[in-house]
Amino acid sequence: MDDAERDPQPHTIRLELADEPGQLLAALEPISENGGNLLSIFHERGNVTPRGRIPVEVDVEATPDRFEAIVDALREGGVNVVQAGAEHYAEEVVVLLVGHLVDTDLSDTLRRVEENPATSIADFSLNAPEGRNDTSSARLRIATRSGETAAALELVREIASEKELHVVEPLAGGAL
Repeated sequence: MDDAERDPQPHTIRLELADEPGQLLAALEPISENGGNLLSIFHERGNVTPRGRIPVEVDVEATPDRFEAIVDALREGGVNVVQAGAEHYAEEVVVLLVGHLVDTDLSDTLRRVEENPATSIADFSLNAPEGRNDTSSARLRIATRSGETAAALELVREIASEKELHVVEPLAGGAL
């Protein structure tokens, strides 16, 4: 093992936390318990992600193996890790949903897509030209971890089928 693998190095972890008391402390405990040295915390309480969570950026110093243990412990503890070091949502795909999106609870649809820890809704827009009681469309830009795009699309298809929505997907090979 060379010195670079043994020496502590700085790492950045981006998290999304529920806006509830104790969530930040719960996210910091795995860092301490796995030998990480906390360098800084940027807690954007005034900001909210598309998931309705608070973005938090934590800089830690740890050896590579300890950093991996920290990230694993965060995930095992139910903390949504958006980015850990070089790992991040590396792929994006855009889909359109068409149907009675408001009547079928658009918030529920978005929440269910984002419950998948490998998937994040990077952006969405809703178009309801005839009002909320008629057919509407939503454009979803979905970010996924590398290799998870097909699973994210399957999840969108399942939710759309259940809610009798139509999915307009990217052309084959265009986003996979």
